[in-house]
Amino acid sequence: MHSSPDNGPMTRGMSELLAQRIERWIADEGLGKGTPLPERSLAERFKVSRTPIRDALARLAEKGTIAPREEGGYAVLTPPDALVLSAPAIEIRHDREEKDYLRIAEDRLSGALPERVTENELMRRYGLTRAGLASVLQRIINEGWIERLPGKGWQFLPVLSTGSAYDQGYRLRILLEPAAILEPNFQLDEVGLRRCRDEQQALVDGAVEWASPAQLFDANSHLHEVIAKCSGNVFIVDGLRRVNRLRRLMEYRKDVDRSASALRCKEHLTLIDLLLSGQREAAADFMRLHLRDAAREKAGLLKNT
Repeated sequence: MHSSPDNGPMTRGMSELLAQRIERWIADEGLGKGTPLPERSLAERFKVSRTPIRDALARLAEKGTIAPREEGGYAVLTPPDALVLSAPAIEIRHDREEKDYLRIAEDRLSGALPERVTENELMRRYGLTRAGLASVLQRIINEGWIERLPGKGWQFLPVLSTGSAYDQGYRLRILLEPAAILEPNFQLDEVGLRRCRDEQQALVDGAVEWASPAQLFDANSHLHEVIAKCSGNVFIVDGLRRVNRLRRLMEYRKDVDRSASALRCKEHLTLIDLLLSGQREAAADFMRLHLRDAAREKAGLLKNT
């Protein structure tokens, strides 16, 4: 029996995006009903490991685009001409919303957007429909950098907007996060950490090459917050969440170094394995080195900010 995995929101998001790409490729290639879809060939084509390919195929099977074969694996089920109509629309909607979101984020960081705005002002400025703006605003609300004012209008909340402030945030994390692992009330969240491990492994296996800056940030910050929560110290958890909320836009703004991101994800796997094996002191030392290296790397990218 085939079923799609549920290893957390970031894993689901990457699986869904990869499924869209496979579906679009089926349509573009005109693959007929019954055409086999070998995992190995797809992994080579999309430059990922077979694990995320398997997850994406399971999602397409649930949708009815493909179907399991008696001899194993999957084959095309839906006629290609039916896919030509649906696949591009999915990608266009995703790309447009992402571009609109990043334009607002960049304008807020640069000071082009004032602290208080109205929906009509945003719609005019970015050429958005009310429904399109609502979708973008909901994402910003969820991320914690805008709030609705009483009556009409919206107010942007503080974010880190300079390289020096961003560096201060990392120095605070270097103080907080290793200490969190050594807290006396530390209690391992094995289920949560294993889900995070699945997310990080998917990135290492190839998803880091095409994941959006938002997906990378969410996967990585989520892991660090899960570890902080294990500390049992609500002040450490709250402090880290605040820093992550403030630095989110700076992460989106900088260019993504894919090779460096892959290295950080591999370090995350090592960190998780240390925690799962009960080596808390080693994990705390490793966390400190990990954050110091990441801070140096990102300081270079943000030195002209």
